[in-house]
Amino acid sequence: MKHWFESLESREKLFVALGALIVVVALIYGFIWAPLDKNHDSMVTSVDDWQRSLAELRPLKGLAQSGNQPAGSTATAGQQAPIIVVDQTLRSRGLEQYRRRSQPTSSNGIRVEFENVAFDDLILWLGDLSEQHAMHVQAGSLSTGSQPERGRVNATLTLERAL
Repeated sequence: MKHWFESLESREKLFVALGALIVVVALIYGFIWAPLDKNHDSMVTSVDDWQRSLAELRPLKGLAQSGNQPAGSTATAGQQAPIIVVDQTLRSRGLEQYRRRSQPTSSNGIRVEFENVAFDDLILWLGDLSEQHAMHVQAGSLSTGSQPERGRVNATLTLERAL
């Protein structure tokens, strides 16, 4: 190959050398830089998600350390019907727009269906119900949301108040 390269004219040598340089740069970009850049972007997204989650959990940490119970604690939970509790807590979390149906199952139970709700927000809402109103999930099913957005689920939950 060296003999072939040396037999070329100077203009042809320059053209071949330039082509080889372009191929080397393309290979470096395709096999080294692009995968590293893709991993970097996914890590940035992951860090942003964790920071947002931590910001949402900081107020809860203060409540746990002070020993205070939030307003509407379990002492008043038995006074309200589950449909009212669910409606109020969904509105306080901004999740009412994702609720498709609420149906009482008993005097202490309710079945709630959601569509394309953020999974993290749904879990925080369930935590509110558990801590503030003594309502727990008795049965449930989750599936991926119909929109391609990550972290969205369709959910059907049956909630019961602990007596």
